[in-house]
Amino acid sequence: MPSVVLIGTLDTKGEEYAWLRNRLVEQGSDVIVVDAGVGAHDALVDITNQQVAAAAGHDVRALKEAGDRGAAVTAMGEGAAAILAGLHADGRVDAVLALGGSSGSSIAARAVRDLPIGVPKLIVSTMASGDVSPYVGAKDVTVMYSVVDIAGVNRVSRAILGNAAAAAAGMARAYQLAKAVRTAAAEEPPLIGASMFGVTTPAVDAARERLGELGYEVLVFHATGSGGRALEALAAGGMLAGVLDLTTTELADDLVGGVLSAGPERLTAAGAHGVPQVVAPGALDMVNFGPRDTVPAAFADRLLYVHNPTVTLMRTTAEEMRELGRRVAAKLREAKGPAALFVPRRGVSALDAPGAAFADPKADAACFEAMEEGLRGSGVAVDDLDLHINDPAFGRAMAERLHDLIIGGAS
Repeated sequence: MPSVVLIGTLDTKGEEYAWLRNRLVEQGSDVIVVDAGVGAHDALVDITNQQVAAAAGHDVRALKEAGDRGAAVTAMGEGAAAILAGLHADGRVDAVLALGGSSGSSIAARAVRDLPIGVPKLIVSTMASGDVSPYVGAKDVTVMYSVVDIAGVNRVSRAILGNAAAAAAGMARAYQLAKAVRTAAAEEPPLIGASMFGVTTPAVDAARERLGELGYEVLVFHATGSGGRALEALAAGGMLAGVLDLTTTELADDLVGGVLSAGPERLTAAGAHGVPQVVAPGALDMVNFGPRDTVPAAFADRLLYVHNPTVTLMRTTAEEMRELGRRVAAKLREAKGPAALFVPRRGVSALDAPGAAFADPKADAACFEAMEEGLRGSGVAVDDLDLHINDPAFGRAMAERLHDLIIGGAS
């Protein structure tokens, strides 16, 4: 029987969780109710709020008496995450379902954040019609809008919560079946994470084809901020045998203030966790903005390129490229595992090819020189190739070097 974990603040949502539990049982699920509230309640639970608080090193009574709502939400979210980790390790999590307002959604989002990708995670939230990025992050969290406030079970909430229960039960059944199939199947190929943009697609396609020939399965992440964060999360979570980080363009958005930044931690997870990685300055020639009229006035005199009606690209300057080169080198120097840098002397993106809109050999050279200088004496290999990044030979060379780093580390 598939197991669905219900996580919520039962002191304020006891009626709704009892109703959800009954619907899940009717759908054939084994239900584990985890109370993440700090108040008293009469609802049936399997894991009490004191157990949840204790899992985070707190006492639930002290949290309630302190009267600090934010601190209580943070503590219970951490405790719920620890409880879920234990349940998952015991094979008792086939799906997670939660509902709530801003606080309940925050607790649930923290609780599911560390679960592996693929484990179904569904949050019914009053906040879902706005920006849900704080709840989703870089994981496969499904967020459903509650439409009405979660305050009792009525003709509208019955329909929505009923759909949520049916969705969670269905996903749990599918996940349990998939686990059984994976267990019975032959060993699956090791996974490689690769970063890609439209302007580096030919390079990644060539690398992906070669990696496939070498026996790997390649997961491609679109370097749009969320894609980079997802790549970092998988590298940190131990799911990847290696990282082909050919497209590091999100670093440019982080430096200059574009709209597709993956944050300052981009290009750190593989190194911190010893995952073999090969890196290139793919698309560091550009910073991303929305439609042309949304580009900040401070950049009015810069070289802009309207990629499509919703995306405007700005060419990075030599000074910015030099700083990006320093940042790439600094991050790679910290790597605890094998790493290599690939330098495409003839351009870093489709727009940076000779004669193209962003062609600027001097700016590129500033980046390359800063990277090579920053890695001198570091032990990180540097492959300086007289190729454009989208030359198929460049992508294949990166793929083969990554394979060498992986099998070298395994020997």
